[in-house]
Amino acid sequence: MIRLAMLGEIGSGKSYVSRLFGFPIFNADEQVSFLYKNDKSIFRKLNKSLPRYIKQFPIDKVQLSKAIKSDRKNLIKIIKIVHPAVRSKMKLFLKKNNKQKAVVLDIPLYLENKINLPNDVLVFVDAKKGKIQAHLKKRKNYDSRLISILQSIQLSTDIKKMRSDLIIKNDFNKKNAKKKVKEIIREIII
Repeated sequence: MIRLAMLGEIGSGKSYVSRLFGFPIFNADEQVSFLYKNDKSIFRKLNKSLPRYIKQFPIDKVQLSKAIKSDRKNLIKIIKIVHPAVRSKMKLFLKKNNKQKAVVLDIPLYLENKINLPNDVLVFVDAKKGKIQAHLKKRKNYDSRLISILQSIQLSTDIKKMRSDLIIKNDFNKKNAKKKVKEIIREIII
């Protein structure tokens, strides 16, 4: 099974490009959202660690954002609680899909959390900063300060690009993205 790991900046289009491959996708952001809405164990741990912010279940992302913006160390507390559960879900996903030709791993801190294996195909989604900013500003609950804090714990774009096996230039044009993904599929599957 080929593991395609999507890398890139916040808002570069990693999730969109992931869907274009047509393989099973593990989306860490979706898993985190699911945990916040459904996992009372995660709630209890976050409530214990951040009682001033995490007061009710399901967990409110606005309260998490306030906690992170009030003190960057709170982001580390959240990561230490949530990431082990996400990693467990990823292991189940990989086991369930081990007969597939390929899977896509859409995990924002893929390299930072040392999840990558030597044979993973690292795909960097490259987009111009201006396009990324325009794309991010369209998101519900856009918060430039929160994004800046989240970016501060990520490896630089240059490092991610350097470590990548393939680069997809994302100009946010569906036709161009689909064409590049088809080329990559032909290159790695055949």
